[in-house]
Amino acid sequence: MKKGDHVKCPFCQHIENSVLDSRLTADEVSIRRRRECSSCAKRFTTYERVELFDIGIIKRDGRREPFNREKILKGIMRACEKRPVKREQMDTIVDSIESALRQSDKQEIKSQKLGELVMHQLAQLDEVAYVRFASVYKKFKDASQFVDAIKILKKMEAE
Repeated sequence: MKKGDHVKCPFCQHIENSVLDSRLTADEVSIRRRRECSSCAKRFTTYERVELFDIGIIKRDGRREPFNREKILKGIMRACEKRPVKREQMDTIVDSIESALRQSDKQEIKSQKLGELVMHQLAQLDEVAYVRFASVYKKFKDASQFVDAIKILKKMEAE
């Protein structure tokens, strides 16, 4: 372990640990490190990724907040709950969206556009997760809006 490369153990808070394995993630955007605490001997994983400029999200009410990949992942995980979707697939969606945002060179994006990007990815992955996400994102008020979402999904499949 190099000097200054301190990561606290999430179990015992000890600072000293060793890296057992380092490898690039599938998207080659971050490095996954398996670590072992020198105090409690428990293993944990850390990720190292390059931080570029912050992407701002413009909320519907005009507020601005920084892009938060964990918040997007949480919404996707809720939509995919009890569905045959692996965590790896959910991470891939978030990675894909973040990558697209960074490649666009835009420093801000409207939350509506971000939600559409998520829905598009979910539609390709799992139809039920798509409808669940759409129902929360678009604040469905009645069953007809579910029917409309399914019609949109079917139209996307036909294209």
